[in-house]
Amino acid sequence: MWKKLIPGTIRGKIMAITALITLLITILTTTVCFSVFQSFLRKNQIQATEFSLQVVSSNITQDMNDIIYFSKWCGSNRDIIQFLEGYQDEPKIPIASNDTDNLRPLALSTYDRLKEEYYHTRAYEYISRVIVTTGKGNTYLQVAPLANYSNTMASKIVAESSFFSQLYESRDYLWIGLVSEPFSKVNPQLIIPVVRPVYNEFNSEIIGWSYVEIPSDIVTDYFASYPLAEDSQLFFTQGGYTYGIRKNGLEKLDTPYTNPERITKDTFLSKGTELYNITMENGSTRVLVRRPVENMDGWYLSQILSEEQFAQQRQLYLLLILAICGVIISLGIILMFTLTRIIVEPIKKLCGQIDNISEGNFVRAPEIEWNHELGQVGRGINNMSENIVTLMNKRVSDEKQKKDLEYQILQSQINPHFLYNTLNSIKWMATIQNATGIADMTTALARLLKSVSKGTGSMVPLREELALIKDYFLIQQYRYGGSVSIEYHILSEDLYDCQIHRFTLQPIIENALFHGIEPKGTAGLITVTAEAVDSPDGKLLKISITDDGVGMTEDMIREVLREDVTDQNKTEFFRHVGIGNVNKRIQHDFGPEYGITIESQPGVYTTMTIIRPYIIMENE
Repeated sequence: MWKKLIPGTIRGKIMAITALITLLITILTTTVCFSVFQSFLRKNQIQATEFSLQVVSSNITQDMNDIIYFSKWCGSNRDIIQFLEGYQDEPKIPIASNDTDNLRPLALSTYDRLKEEYYHTRAYEYISRVIVTTGKGNTYLQVAPLANYSNTMASKIVAESSFFSQLYESRDYLWIGLVSEPFSKVNPQLIIPVVRPVYNEFNSEIIGWSYVEIPSDIVTDYFASYPLAEDSQLFFTQGGYTYGIRKNGLEKLDTPYTNPERITKDTFLSKGTELYNITMENGSTRVLVRRPVENMDGWYLSQILSEEQFAQQRQLYLLLILAICGVIISLGIILMFTLTRIIVEPIKKLCGQIDNISEGNFVRAPEIEWNHELGQVGRGINNMSENIVTLMNKRVSDEKQKKDLEYQILQSQINPHFLYNTLNSIKWMATIQNATGIADMTTALARLLKSVSKGTGSMVPLREELALIKDYFLIQQYRYGGSVSIEYHILSEDLYDCQIHRFTLQPIIENALFHGIEPKGTAGLITVTAEAVDSPDGKLLKISITDDGVGMTEDMIREVLREDVTDQNKTEFFRHVGIGNVNKRIQHDFGPEYGITIESQPGVYTTMTIIRPYIIMENE
């Protein structure tokens, strides 16, 4: 019977086996994926909620720590203690004309100190009122940032509030829940009151008390942009009371769920986070995530997870599973046809490799070197592509050598020895005739030409590049009649041996002279600074060239850095090596993160900064 079911041909057997394996893989994948995705989806939803609550909790904790620190400061500051002790027997702060005991300056200086500390508190925007008082009459200091918050009977109103005695007599900070603001009779805002006694500096005698008023915004502000689905709810718990978090503030309410059952099997939660199964008023079962506010006893943030969001994501996962099954079945069908074309496929690969070579991709393809006759053809194609690469590399190398020779020929067009001897003769003639300026200028030009022609290497020590600049600048000083000057700040001796591209600094100095200082029409100064700086990628060489010329606009900076060699006068050697060319040479050798940056303020200054790796030039 089984023999009748199994096809007799090889093609039939391949198709039957492939179909069976594809079916088994599809069933297994569907089962596993559905189970894993269902668990992963709920876990991901819980973790996302926990993270969001943790972020809000951390922000609230940070603000409350600042406020508590400020409250403790109010009870321990020496200026405040001296003020309370000085006004123990005073019914109120005297006006200037009645201040016979000279107490008013003490009150004013203490008020200024209290106000200063208030505004130095990072979370001061969440302190709507501060009162420091002796507790007798109207003798108190009050800081209320909003004008309409001021009240001449503030200390009395607080002392007569329902929450005052409980907080005042508590041994430590006590959270009794949110209360209505005692100073407003119309739509009072919910606040968190903080009342602490102030003790004498030398004994336990109570000499007054401080009151800090915290608006409910300290909680609601962090939920203004909180991602919340329509069927999800947020709660804030303090002092055993639960408040619903709404867009317009907090709303005190009874717990909207029953039968909370702690879930302990989920060990992926962070420390302190609690997970509950709860029953809603309509009888549905939901999941609640509760996160404590750190260091705040009895403070919790809770969120009921959205079932609509979970259902939508589960639907997406089901579609994804169906897509995976479709892909598996499609791959099975493809596999059946692929196995029946085991001869055609090698030929396609050979043709594909030939196409790659024709498009310029000469990478060797080991997959076409099979252990049969077609594999010999594949090895021949690979060998041919490698030979082409070798020939191309040789051609590139020959072209590079040709360009190097052309550069050397360009340098050798002027016999440096002849020019050097001639310029020396001119120098001695100028010296004999007492023309010292001509002698100095000729000497500098001779050294400059000697430096230009003495080597073909692309890298030189910073010392050599600075010597070239000094000779070049000496010539320019004679041209400008001494109205330009240059300063060098080399921060350490080892910088002189640092490697730098030949003719890097001269184009920048020339730019500072011709385009920075000369258009200004007055004397100018160029400053060259070299230093070593540390970076995550290693030690760097930083060279800054600053001039006090006319400056550059952003468009001019972009144009200078875009400058191309082909746009310059090739008959002038230095202009041939422009700033854009210098920037490209550095980036070509070391990468795009290095090169030249320009900072300028039109009419004030221009600073060109070279950043490149710190490399000591080896002695040849």
